Amino acid sequence: MPTLSTVLRRAAVAALAIGAVALAGCTPTQGDGAGTGKADPDATLRVGLVLEPGNLDIRHTTGAALEQILLDNVYEGLVTRTPQNEIAPGLASDYTISPDGLTYTFTLHEGVVFHGGGALTASDVVTSYEAVRTDASINGNAQFAHVTAVTAPDEKTVVLTLDAPDQNLLFSLTGPAGIVFDEGDTTDMKVAANGTGPFTLESWTQGDGIALARFADYWGEKTQVAAVDVAYIPDYTAGVNAALDGSLDVLTAVLPELSSQLDGQAGFTLAQGKSTDKGTVAFNNAVAPLDDKRVREALRLAVDHEAFAETLGGAVTQFGPIPALDPGYEDLSDVAPYDPERAKELLAEAGQKDLELTLTIPSHYSTTIPTFLVSAYHDIGVELKVNTVEFPTWIEDVYTNHDYELSFVLHVEPRDFSNFANPAYYFGYDNAEVQTLYAEAMATLDADESAELLAEAARIVSEDHAADWLYTVEPITAIGDHVKGFPTDSTNSRLDLSAVSVLG
Repeated sequence: MPTLSTVLRRAAVAALAIGAVALAGCTPTQGDGAGTGKADPDATLRVGLVLEPGNLDIRHTTGAALEQILLDNVYEGLVTRTPQNEIAPGLASDYTISPDGLTYTFTLHEGVVFHGGGALTASDVVTSYEAVRTDASINGNAQFAHVTAVTAPDEKTVVLTLDAPDQNLLFSLTGPAGIVFDEGDTTDMKVAANGTGPFTLESWTQGDGIALARFADYWGEKTQVAAVDVAYIPDYTAGVNAALDGSLDVLTAVLPELSSQLDGQAGFTLAQGKSTDKGTVAFNNAVAPLDDKRVREALRLAVDHEAFAETLGGAVTQFGPIPALDPGYEDLSDVAPYDPERAKELLAEAGQKDLELTLTIPSHYSTTIPTFLVSAYHDIGVELKVNTVEFPTWIEDVYTNHDYELSFVLHVEPRDFSNFANPAYYFGYDNAEVQTLYAEAMATLDADESAELLAEAARIVSEDHAADWLYTVEPITAIGDHVKGFPTDSTNSRLDLSAVSVLG
């Protein structure tokens, strides 16, 4: 006979089925509405986002919120990446890599200027990258571990010299580590910005939103809209209401259970994309009782991942640290099959009876997540208390101070397996074999060999039950029929708005 919590969980699946069914009509990853007018170059694009940054200092502040809106739009690096995570040219018109993988030579585009008026030179790149290389407080410092020097043979050429090959270096340059800043700039980066991107940062009002404006002197293709108004709406229902009352042109991160309210309503079409957003239950591997592998495995076996993905909607299962869009992905569903009886046995073997644990989760996530986990853990005799906090508090308590037992957060960064090869990361996971395999994967010049090594390391991490990967997000975006070219893949980590147009 099923337990009460199992019945409730099944009821939740049925109750949310309407939202899941609505996804069947979602437009597949294209982001074009049905409007037929001409693009209005003077239009303002109004976008609703969920996660607001606490400040704008992308050099020293972690979190996807800053990368989502500032990268590609306001700040740029020598290279960038597509929504499908492919490397693409940025401020460098060309680059070459030496056969031994130790020298990267970049040629800068002509005519690039900063929003403050200064012309981009190789010296700006050298100063920006030397700061990353030598200052541990700057985001990306660890990604420059093998960079021994950044030099400029002339005003349009930059050379990075490495002491060992680094398979991920170019990809690292597409993130905060690769941003190029004006070396003479004195902008207070916490509240303002001076980049080279297609938009300037006009204003930021904390608790409200960000205003971007077309940069008239941009070196590349000019933006299709004159301005972008970003509204941060952490309440998902309020976001839907804002879209329906005409306040927004696009709403990102639509909850599946709310999607039917927008699909085909008020001129909106739903688009479903792909991502590397990993819904991760972090186990603090460094503290008891989670330092016991049997306890961690029991918690994973307690969760019916297929039912959870169905309940949440807009998600697919993921059983390891590498999502399908990243090198090294392998289906690891065999590692943690749903088996609550075996979970109970493991807890008994570990001497854990009447176990109580606390889950720390940021307040902007769906309550479906903790509700499902509380029920699943209850079925194996574990009482889960839920500590809901604001995101800045999560950053301070969990990410920085490692003061937690279990935590949930979306890890949206692509190619972030290095977190499990870093014992100092907030997971507290320390496995020498994994660290060696990761180092070998980064050192090889062969991309296929690197992916194989990553897959081997990822299986070990999953078999160690270092965390529980509940799902990978398939993000749902509500796009007005008068909007063309809005990105729908990887929207939580990257949102290039330069080619988006609004029809008049």
